[in-house]
Formats: sequence, C-alpha cells, structure tokens
Amino acid sequence: MKFKTVFKQNSVETLIYRLIKNSVNTTALKNKLFHLALIISVMGLTLTGYAAQNQILTGANQPDIYLSKLKGKNLALVVNQTSRIGDQHLVDFLLEKKITIKRIFAPEHGFRGEAGAGELIDNSKDRDTGIPIISVYGKNRKASKEQLSGIDIVIFDIQDVGCRFYTYISTLHYMMEACAENNIMLLILDRPNPNGDYFDGPILKPAFKSFVGMDPIPVVHGCTIGELAQMINGEKWLANGIKVKLDIIKVANYTHSTKYEPPVRPSPNLPNYLSIRLYPSLCFFEATSVSVGRGTQFPFQVLGFPDQSFGTFSFTPQRLKGMELNPLQKDKKCFGDDFRGLKEVPKFTLSYFIDWLHKFKNKDEFITRSQWFNQLMGNDQVLKLILEGKGEVEIRESWEKELADYGVIRQKYLLYPDFNPAK
Repeated sequence: MKFKTVFKQNSVETLIYRLIKNSVNTTALKNKLFHLALIISVMGLTLTGYAAQNQILTGANQPDIYLSKLKGKNLALVVNQTSRIGDQHLVDFLLEKKITIKRIFAPEHGFRGEAGAGELIDNSKDRDTGIPIISVYGKNRKASKEQLSGIDIVIFDIQDVGCRFYTYISTLHYMMEACAENNIMLLILDRPNPNGDYFDGPILKPAFKSFVGMDPIPVVHGCTIGELAQMINGEKWLANGIKVKLDIIKVANYTHSTKYEPPVRPSPNLPNYLSIRLYPSLCFFEATSVSVGRGTQFPFQVLGFPDQSFGTFSFTPQRLKGMELNPLQKDKKCFGDDFRGLKEVPKFTLSYFIDWLHKFKNKDEFITRSQWFNQLMGNDQVLKLILEGKGEVEIRESWEKELADYGVIRQKYLLYPDFNPAK
C-alpha cells in the first residue's frame, strides 16, 4: 500500500508523516502509524473547532455584527484601557476600519486607565490619535448637549466588576440619560461580569444616592453592563423616566456561571482576579483606618494596620504611580491579613469587617468615615447593626426581602443563562 500525502505542506501532520516514512521499515507498521497520525490530526482539528465555538467573545470582539451599523456615522466612545479587541484598542481598530470617531468620553482613571482613584481628569486630546477627550469624571459627569452635538451613535465599551460602587456603571447611567435627552443611540459592546455568578447585599436607599451608587440595586448586582442598561431603561430609573435607544452586542458563549478573568486590569488597584473577587467585601475598609493595600503591588488582597498585635504578615504602603494619590498609612509598616493564599475566595461578606472591628479597643479609631461607609453600603442601617454587635446572619436578614424582590426584577433583563443558585 502506498502513502498518499493528504496533509498541507509543512504542517505538523506532514512532518509526522515524513518522520514515519523515513524511520520505519515495514509497510504494515507505517500504515498503522500513518493512520494514527491522521486520527490525531482529525482530533486536533475537532478540539480546535470546539474551543473556537465555546470561546468567550466580548461584544467588541464580534465586529462583523456591529461594523455595518457604524459606517457613515459620527461616533463618540465611552472607553478606557479595557476597551480592546485582542491586543488592539477599540479606538485604533475602528479608525483602521475608516469609522469616524469625533469624541472620546473618559471615565474615572482616564482614557488610558493611568489616573489614580479619585484623581480628577482634565479634557485633552489623545496623544496617539488626536481625538478630543472629554472627562466624565469630576465636575462634568454627564455629557452636555454641546458635547454630544453632531454625534449619531455613542459606543459604551468598558469592563465592569459587578459592584454598585464601581463608578463605571454610574458613568453608564449618566451617558444613557444624556443620549436619551438628545435622541442618540447608545451601542453597548457587552463584556462578562467577573462577579456575575451571584448578587448580594442591601439595596441602595434613595437618600444615599451618589456617584458610588446611582440606582436601587444591591452591592453586587449580578449583571453585565448590557443587562444593567436594560434594567435601568426598563425600570425607568433615568431622570423623568425617559428611555434611551439601546443596541447591545452580546457576549458569545457566556453564562453567569462562567468564570471570567479580565485580560486587562479594570482599574489600577484591581490588578487580578483575586482582587476583583475580594473587592465587594474589602471596599468598605476604605471608610476605616485599615489599609487595603493601596500603595502596594497587591491592593485589595491584604488588610493591615500599624500595630504588630494585628498579625505577623506585614507590608508598607508607598506612593506608586497611577495606583494612589496618597495611600492610607503611607510609609508605615502595617500588620494584618494576607489573602493571596486563599484556595477559595468568598463571595460578598461582612465577616472581614466585623472581625477587624473587634480588633480595635476604640471603634472610632477603626471607623473614621461612617458617612462614606453608609454611602458605599447604600443605607445607614447596616453600620448601626454592626456597631450594636449583631452577627452577619442577623444583619443579612435586614436586606433579605428587598434582595429577593431585586432578583425578580433582574430576571426580566438577563441576556445570558443564569447561574445555578444551588451551586
């Protein structure tokens, strides 16, 4: 029996075939090895195809769906460093495709994601493209009629982490409102939520509405940006109950049970998956004297205070470019907890906060900004219960009913299969 070369020239399979042909003497054995190589090749192609079919594709990574919508239109983009198609920024990709971009709206941390938390961003021009950049963080949080003049479509493409106090979703709310008022389409290129496998925490009370909490949702909202936008629209949470014209490019091959690790850090102090998962629980320490590791290479993965009695693990916060203007406990050696060795990261919990409260003899030395805590939590009831000595189980009962009601609302706006609550 003669061999027939069915593989592409210089392919791995061809090299295997040549190796078999040149090193094996018996024809029967050659035939068997050849067929084995063919089977391996087919299996490889099958597995490659399966992987491609099940690979998560963000909205941005599906240009065949949305490019035709953008031809001949004047665009404004709400984007940052996470707005990427592979290794290329969305802005650069669209310009290559001859799409007209008139303006870029920059959220907290700026267009390139280099500004520290709370650092004001000035209007400027992008250093690479010359496109005007308008900051929507600081005094100007909502795009004005003038800033949207001549715009046909606004694209929103930013990686969220699923927490109510993460300000990108506040930027989303205001941009939806501005687009609705000016009759402009908002196109959302959706992305997975790395904390999208659950929702938890108290619902924001109206009296505590702020830029770290715009809508009546829990601490962990369990939605993608696209789903949340649908909820804001559908529940009429925009000013005067107006609605924006929404177009959402869904994520392919995503469910709420899918583990997702963003390839680009969403903000300077959330450098990895662990920090993102701990963020809902540790953010409340921002209202205390305890450092969450800002000013280190492992923010939101540690807790520490300048007192050796608080633990054997230690770290010293310092001022690092782009990670913090003035990190808490700067240049002081802090002692406490290192979570980087956790095998299983807990979902939203008050246990860390309650445990650390008990470490302090003077509660006022621990909780230094109670109003900030209440804004982050969305009410003032939780802190009162904590200070009364209530445990987490009892405190959770205070938001159980409202959270269940939210769950019913959330179901109406899901774009992807939901997580299994039994798991």
